[in-house]
Amino acid sequence: MAQKINPLVFRLGTTQNHHSLWFAQAKKYSEGLQEDQKIRDFIKNYVQKNMGNSFDTGGIAHIEIKKKINFIQVIIFMGFPKLLLDKRPKGIEELQINLQKEFNYVNRKLNIAITRITKPYRNPNIIAEFIAGQLKNRVSFRKAMKKAIELTEQANTKGIQVQISGRIDGKEIARVEWIREGRVPLQTIQAKINYCSYKVQTIYGVLGIKIWIFIDKDE
Repeated sequence: MAQKINPLVFRLGTTQNHHSLWFAQAKKYSEGLQEDQKIRDFIKNYVQKNMGNSFDTGGIAHIEIKKKINFIQVIIFMGFPKLLLDKRPKGIEELQINLQKEFNYVNRKLNIAITRITKPYRNPNIIAEFIAGQLKNRVSFRKAMKKAIELTEQANTKGIQVQISGRIDGKEIARVEWIREGRVPLQTIQAKINYCSYKVQTIYGVLGIKIWIFIDKDE
């Protein structure tokens, strides 16, 4: 079970919470779910387009969506929001207008807010973005993984596991490489494990990155 189920879903209600908070009837549930995914994809594409290179995406950790009948609240949790706000001071207003036009929200009010994460290198999405940027620049995968572990150790984590799969370093045969530092108790429900699965397009093909980070439950 340790690596056959999403660690976040496995711990919902104990150490993890939902990132989409709304209620819908059974017939409209799938429609609302697809809408959430489209909103997240639109925001990530907008930020990446306006930030430039691969790692300058502001470090989006996750996007929380809260819905009511005529109101949608979108909260973007970022590790480095200053990078985006310095380049585009009115970026949030512009994003809000574009998102409202894209989804034709006429009778629904939309509000977007940004929340800064105090310890960004404890978030697996930000670490995965860093590794993806290194791999795109053709840095050795082992060097990229070791540097990622150094960043998480400086953020006082209890353990981290990094896995990269695909045609690593351009080899003909795809393989899986992983490294672990510290404790990562994947079968313990009470353990607070932050996890992400990330895809990166390189000149050799698509590589998959998986990150597990074990942090203190009270933090």
